Amino acid sequence: MKILYLTRHAKSDWDDPLLSDHDRPLNARGLRDAPLMARKFAERGEPLDILISSTATRAWATASFFAQALAVPLDSVRTEPLAYLAHAATLLGLVNGFPDTADRVMLFGHNPGLSTFCADLCENAPGELITCHTVRIDLFVDQWAHVTLGSGIVRWHDHPKRHTP
Repeated sequence: MKILYLTRHAKSDWDDPLLSDHDRPLNARGLRDAPLMARKFAERGEPLDILISSTATRAWATASFFAQALAVPLDSVRTEPLAYLAHAATLLGLVNGFPDTADRVMLFGHNPGLSTFCADLCENAPGELITCHTVRIDLFVDQWAHVTLGSGIVRWHDHPKRHTP
């Protein structure tokens, strides 16, 4: 079995109109939510083999908080340019290319692609993933290349609104 965690980046800052979309940092809410959700994930005690992030600043920052909470060295978090604003089909291609030596992978990305991909993988998907939302998807395959649409089951999902007023 393979386990895929999809995490949408935390809330980003739109204050600087000169910044490209790719370079937008986290805003105050994102800087509050990302460490909170990283701690909540770490409390679950579910180890990860690989963390993969979009190259966007807001996704990388979110992944960095998770790496910290899990005591994973930042230089071992992989960046994937194709994950930036990726469509569901691109995300499936990325997942199909994950190394089979890894059984548990967390992918940090963006909407609408991440939500669509989750819904395409799982009949019981939670709907639109809000910022800093993590979904655990169990995939009953031995190889990532065998992951297909409809092949997953959401075991749990969590987001900041469950933990903050």
